[in-house]
Formats: sequence, structure tokens, C-alpha cells
Amino acid sequence: MKTICRVLGAAISIWCVAGASAVRADRVDDVIAAQMKERGIPGVALAVVENSTIVREQAYGWSDKGRQIPVTTATLFQAASVSKPVSAMGVLRLVEEGKLSLDDNINAKMRSWSLPENRFTREHPVTLRLILSHNAGITVSGFEGYKPGAAIPTLLQILDGKRPANSRPIRVDEVPGSEYRYSGGGYLVMQQMMIDVTGQPFAGYMESAVLKPLGMTSSTFVQPLPDRWIARAATGYTGSPPKAVAGRWRIKPELAAAGLWTTAGDLARWLIGVQKSLAGRSNPVISQSMTREMLMKQAGFTGLGVNVGGDPLRFGHNGSNAGYEAVTVAFADSGQGAVIMINANANVNVWKNIVIEAIAEQYQWPGSSSRKRATDGANGASL
Repeated sequence: MKTICRVLGAAISIWCVAGASAVRADRVDDVIAAQMKERGIPGVALAVVENSTIVREQAYGWSDKGRQIPVTTATLFQAASVSKPVSAMGVLRLVEEGKLSLDDNINAKMRSWSLPENRFTREHPVTLRLILSHNAGITVSGFEGYKPGAAIPTLLQILDGKRPANSRPIRVDEVPGSEYRYSGGGYLVMQQMMIDVTGQPFAGYMESAVLKPLGMTSSTFVQPLPDRWIARAATGYTGSPPKAVAGRWRIKPELAAAGLWTTAGDLARWLIGVQKSLAGRSNPVISQSMTREMLMKQAGFTGLGVNVGGDPLRFGHNGSNAGYEAVTVAFADSGQGAVIMINANANVNVWKNIVIEAIAEQYQWPGSSSRKRATDGANGASL
């Protein structure tokens, strides 16, 4: 695929688009340029989906500012918590195969470790459904990661909070099912359960069960990042003005919760995989009925591994690791969506809304003001 790049000025160092016959700035470019300048974001990767097809892949700015390496459509970013919905699809495949249940006590399938029972679980056991929807009462919302060269804990050490783990033990301290509370810790319990059931390393299972079937060939859950991928990886930046993360990034052994390295295009392929599976057009990972279950509201705005809501229904997830942030959002039925990845920490909820609004306007997503204006015009209303 041919890639064309042009310098757009100080706000965006480089703008690249894959497969384009012409390169010109538009409203989405202008908004991204403004956000990069205002928030000190070194690099951005964008993918836009229309009719369940990637229609736009672009790269802006720098993968590494110090070495003047531009972001390209092949640049790898940490997906952070967007790892969770991808991991959820892998565990739902095991449910569909009859190897796991959404509603049984998870300890029935644990072999190498079990979640300690206590007074909170006596009458309300933790289930996979509760873990996926962040309603299991499990502790530890997120993880700091580890500097390259530092001792890296095993999953079992992380689960029990034992050195060299830098996080607390993962335990139940609220009645399961009583309320929503975001928990990356729950996804590590799920990760161990998947390892016990499949007899495979988590990263290997996810590659064969989810990544390869969806064509996500630039994605890996392997941590630390293998040498053959390092040249493609964006350096993470934090602070204002942004400074490179020591060692370029943090190692994230908490794979199911935050360990995915990927590209904007590959995350768009995941969105497309969900859309096509829901429509019954292609089901290489989970069935149409299981996809419906995944996108069904469980409590508040959560489905099984994804956030869901709106009319028409949208699904997606945000993510934030040290030096990286990511956003995915898609419509369940119309085949539209977008992925934005950056190598900085810049208040994901703020810039997400601004950039997604620009994409919605330009591509006339349902509910956007441009779509409303077009509809009002067709109906003879004054514009």
C-alpha cells in the first residue's frame, strides 16, 4: 500500500495517509492539529471505518521526537485498557466452546490459583459475567507497569500482590453484583482462568483465537515487546511539556487488562469484526448470538468487555497507560467507527470528545449535527 506524507506546519510535523491518490487537509486534520498543539501530543494515529471497511488510516507527528522518527500507519502504540474488550472476545469464544460459563463461580475452573473466598462471596460468587462488566467487587483498578530492565512479576505474583509486583493483592472487598466499580484486577483473574482452561500462554491463545482470525497482524500481547517489533513502537511521553518515558515505555505484564501493542488500523479491524459478527456476515471468533450478548447492557453503560449505549447503539472503550492513550468507538449496526491512538497523556476524555465530534461531523454519523442538517434540508426545514 502506498503511503504519502506531507509536512503541515508546526502543529503537525508530518501527516501521512495510506493508499491515497491525493493529500489535502480537512476538518478532522485541523482539529487533530489543534489538539496536538494545545496538549503537546507528539504523535497521533487515526483510523476511520465506514460500511465496516477502513476508509482512512492516517499518521500525524512524531513516533519519537528526539530521533525525528515520524508516526506511520504501521507504528505500534500501547492500547492500554482497550486491551480489555479484545481480551473479552477471547474469553467469550471459550464460553461459546463450552469451556467456560458466564454465570458459574469462576473458582470452579481455576487450577493454578483461586480467588480467595470471604464474607462478600459467601452468597454471591464471582462470575465471569460480573468480571467482564466490572461488577464483581474485585480490587485494583489499574496498574503502573514496570521500567525496562526491572524485575517483572509473574501473573501469580501480581494476583497475590507479592514482590516484585507493585500493585496490591487482587481480592473481593464488595458483594459481587452490588455495584459497578472499574477493575483491571478482575481481568487478571480472567487471564489466569483462560490460561488454566486452555493450557496455553495468554498471548499465544489470543493470537490464534482472536488476532489472526480478525487480520490483526500488527498486534501482540507478548510482554516485554519482542525485539522484532521494537523499531515500530512509538515512544511514550508524559507531562507538560512532554518528556519521553524512561526506557521509552512501561512493560505491562497485566496482559488482559492493559498489555496489547497494536496499530490504529488493527483496532479498527477489531471494531469491524464485532460489526460483521453482529450482522452475521463473518464470525471467525464468536457467533452472532454471542456478539449480541457482548453488546447487551449488563449494568449502567457496560456490556461484556465494552462500554455500550446510545440510540443507535454504540460500543467502544478508552485506554490510558503511562505515555499512551487510545479511543475506540463504533456503531453496532451502521458500520461506522473510529480509532485514535496517541503517544502522550493528555486527558483522554477531553480530546476524545473533540476529535470524535469532528469525525462524526465529517462522516455524518447518526446524531451528528451535519446529519441533522442534511435531514432537515431534505425535509424542507430552514438551515
